[in-house]
Amino acid sequence: MSLERIADEIAACRRCPRLIAHCQHIASVKRRAYADWEYWGRPVPSFGDPQARLLIVGLAPGAHGANRTGRMFTGDRSGDLLYRVLHRAGFASQPRAVSRDDGLELRGAYLTAAVHCAPPGNKPAPAEIRACRGYLERELDLLTRVRVVVALGRTAFDVYLSVLRGRGHIGNLRAYRFAHGAEYALGADLPTLLASYHPSQQNTQTGRLTEEMFAAVFARARELADGAAR
Repeated sequence: MSLERIADEIAACRRCPRLIAHCQHIASVKRRAYADWEYWGRPVPSFGDPQARLLIVGLAPGAHGANRTGRMFTGDRSGDLLYRVLHRAGFASQPRAVSRDDGLELRGAYLTAAVHCAPPGNKPAPAEIRACRGYLERELDLLTRVRVVVALGRTAFDVYLSVLRGRGHIGNLRAYRFAHGAEYALGADLPTLLASYHPSQQNTQTGRLTEEMFAAVFARARELADGAAR
């Protein structure tokens, strides 16, 4: 098993008919600004450095972002903020992400999601989250150098913790409260978990999440990835 094979399986996945239908519909209708694009229109694979010390878990592809470009957090406002901050922290080779062929590389970081299809209303159903969880579990098995996990939003936070609970690494999930900037040392053999608000327009336009707040999370992730003490 390899990360490349998992990526191929994700792109070919058809487990959730509602999500596949939505991805294909969006790809057909398009947005006027992207009328000349050939949309990806299917599940979006994870992306990054196989030797990553940082794992980032998002929610799901954006309908006109990753569902259009075929690469996680590429082509929308959420991704614009994420890659600027990753570049600032030294995890991305450039601050802009516009397409799969733009030359951007992640350095020491790997980007995945709780769900790999763009969901209607950005709200995947619980059964769809469960159907996709196996991909994350297999990625965790292969990403053996990860020291820190950043969960973008409550859903990603809960999904990652549910994997750890299912493996017997942690107990009651109520011991882990989601809050922006929350940090949990989960055990000597487990990565540290950092929580962040999702860089969605809903959060950024309302001021709930500022660029400096977001950058602070990844500055801390940089310290943990490099093995720096508190």
